[in-house]
Amino acid sequence: MDKEHYNKLMIIEETSELMKNLYWITLLAVMVSSASGVLKAGFKQFDLFGVMIIAITTGLGGGSLRDMLLDRKVFWINDEIFFIASIGSAVAIFFAVRLATISPKYFLVADAAGLATFGIAGTLVSLMAGAPALIASFMGVITGTMGGIFRDILCNEQPVVFLSPLYATVSWIGSLVFIGLLYVNIDITISALIAGTGIFISRLLAIYFDISLPRFRFKS
Repeated sequence: MDKEHYNKLMIIEETSELMKNLYWITLLAVMVSSASGVLKAGFKQFDLFGVMIIAITTGLGGGSLRDMLLDRKVFWINDEIFFIASIGSAVAIFFAVRLATISPKYFLVADAAGLATFGIAGTLVSLMAGAPALIASFMGVITGTMGGIFRDILCNEQPVVFLSPLYATVSWIGSLVFIGLLYVNIDITISALIAGTGIFISRLLAIYFDISLPRFRFKS
């Protein structure tokens, strides 16, 4: 199969149903990612404004970088509901933790959920923008991980993505699986559910069993 034919197969038609699904996936991704940012900021005991900044950075950062690289309108500037959702999530979690005890492990669950939803949404947006399949899959990784990287830098910590068990790895594999399912003509919603669930579960399993890639080291 030649490259031109392959690229044509990867072109996603922008139907109203597809755009609606993408909208809700992205909104969910913003909310859960922002929540993970709030919980991380909470460990640093930031004030409300600081918590909101970390939440916005986490929830909107990856998608913003993706859109700039793809030379398209930044999604939350084009539709402010995503910005409002990020702030709303931050404020809700900020006050909720004062009323109920929230275990630190929920940060990892929210982070894994954001990684999965943003990974699929980022891949889909990139395919719709005409990016080649491999580039689109990596854009899914950028969308899913860069918000967390920005979050950790602002919290003066080493980014989780560079140290934590199979973080970006499961995102990239999941994005490639998503594209593969589309390539064999599996329904786009089913493909997103399969790949997204796979990313989420794989990330949690990697944390539980402490599965990670080999780390760089010099010979003794």
